[in-house]
Amino acid sequence: MTAPLPARVSTEVDTGRVRGANPLPQIAMFCWAVVTALPLLWAVVSSVKSDDEILNHPWPPPATPHFDNWVRAWTAADIGRYFLNSLIVVGGALLLTMLLGSLAAYALARYRFRGNRLLYHTFVAALFFPVFLALVPLFFVVDRLGLLGTYPGLILVYAAYAVPFTVFFLHAFFGTLPTEIAEAAVLDGCSHGAVFFRVMLPLARPGLVAVGIFNFLGLWNQYLIPLVLNPDPDRYVLAQGLAALSVSQGYRSDWGGLFAGLTIAMLPVLVAYVAFQRHIRAGMTAGAVK
Repeated sequence: MTAPLPARVSTEVDTGRVRGANPLPQIAMFCWAVVTALPLLWAVVSSVKSDDEILNHPWPPPATPHFDNWVRAWTAADIGRYFLNSLIVVGGALLLTMLLGSLAAYALARYRFRGNRLLYHTFVAALFFPVFLALVPLFFVVDRLGLLGTYPGLILVYAAYAVPFTVFFLHAFFGTLPTEIAEAAVLDGCSHGAVFFRVMLPLARPGLVAVGIFNFLGLWNQYLIPLVLNPDPDRYVLAQGLAALSVSQGYRSDWGGLFAGLTIAMLPVLVAYVAFQRHIRAGMTAGAVK
């Protein structure tokens, strides 16, 4: 006798369950997206309005776009100088943070030595330390070093502020990379430094891009640290410049220039997130599964 045929496995999708899925999460996410995007869109539209339209007709689009608001904010309000200062400080701090953070995370994730867990948990504990509690000691340390109101002073403090999160994020990511590739590179004659820079660092690119974007967002919007450590108006970063602009333009009733300055400050963050959002998702999911 021939063996009975196995029962046919149904491959049909139970559409009833899909249709009956709880819609509350989707509704909540849609409401959150509207609440988040509407103020940004309103600020962008207001940046090309006249003062009369902003005050008397805040919601409709402008009858005639006033792009001179952007020119006035960039030149007369010194937003261009503040923008350049932020690029220098954030760019230098980001390079230093990614270098030091990736080196520390790789060493803590791939090598076993005495004090390894203590160092790692020290970095993690630093994430919970409020930055405003360290502002007074930071002021005196930076002042004693002669770096108060300078680019190097801000870059070093920004990097110290961002390194703990970088180590915490990349530690899990480096732990997911296969050890066989590193061992094969060592057998081929690579030093530990060459293994890191030539082999492991390219493999960790999704995680590096993700944590780099997060650090950029946090450092670009930083206000407390430069407010205390950067008293020189010629070296104001964008957050300080916008605060000064809000006071000066408010007294002069130049609301169009104020909204133009806010839009200029938002653009780099929005462009960076939109351009690298896929890398952010890939880096987070790759580092979460071991």
